[in-house]
Amino acid sequence: MAELGLRPLSLGEILDRTFSLYRRHFILFLGITGLPHLLILALNLGQVLLIKVPAVTKPPLAAQLQTRGGGGLMGLGIVGLLVGVVVYLVAYLFSQGGTIYAVSELYLGRTTTIGSSLRRVWGQLASLFGVSLLNGLAVMGAAILLIIPGIYVACRLITCVPAALLEDLGPRESLERSFRLTKNNAGRAFVIYFLYFVLLYAAAFLFMTPFGVVVAMYSKDGMLLLSMGLLQVANFLAGILVGPFLLIATSIFYYDLRVRKEAFDLQLMMNPSGNVAAGNSTVPSMLS
Repeated sequence: MAELGLRPLSLGEILDRTFSLYRRHFILFLGITGLPHLLILALNLGQVLLIKVPAVTKPPLAAQLQTRGGGGLMGLGIVGLLVGVVVYLVAYLFSQGGTIYAVSELYLGRTTTIGSSLRRVWGQLASLFGVSLLNGLAVMGAAILLIIPGIYVACRLITCVPAALLEDLGPRESLERSFRLTKNNAGRAFVIYFLYFVLLYAAAFLFMTPFGVVVAMYSKDGMLLLSMGLLQVANFLAGILVGPFLLIATSIFYYDLRVRKEAFDLQLMMNPSGNVAAGNSTVPSMLS
């Protein structure tokens, strides 16, 4: 807290602190995001190795499936899909929770490590999964009506994960807490999301375009599998480099809203232990 100072911030200051915190602790955030996502990279590379590149003289794929037992391959594919979903969820939840815990420690003037940040997530996996699931359902439900309501709900729920982890709230309470905090601040949340997606697509284009060209050039050559493997590595690098930005910005935004609306900086001065719980304040319903 001595370095950054808790005070109301403009949107520009939130983004500036985000980039500054990420730059100063680059290895920490890269490790927290990258280590869990190595599971996804390993799974994707394994799928690439299982790809059979058909020769020109081979029969069509449909005929191959019939001769080799299409039912067995379909069952194997379903199992592989389920394994992939579980691996993705575990990696996503650990990187998300670990980053938010790390930002909280650093923002409040303490120190942390990659291991300690990830270990803290272990006991919160079920709650974090519930928050992410309920958040996704709320956004999708609003998006079914129209795209704009979906975007608006996503912006209002941007701080639900920090609220769940740092205040030890349940899934429903976390969403309601975020809806309360972000009242009249959906526009700032939208800018954070917009900048994140700009950076994500820029990184994906930068890393993946060269390998995509190689895949197209060697699609009928023995280099295809190597090119596809490199494409997965490029996708992995783009994701872990840009991913921390959204989580760091979200955490700083969460603290800024608490300072603005709840005088959290004064609460912390009176309670130096750094307990960020919301206390027994009444949290209104999202529909109230």
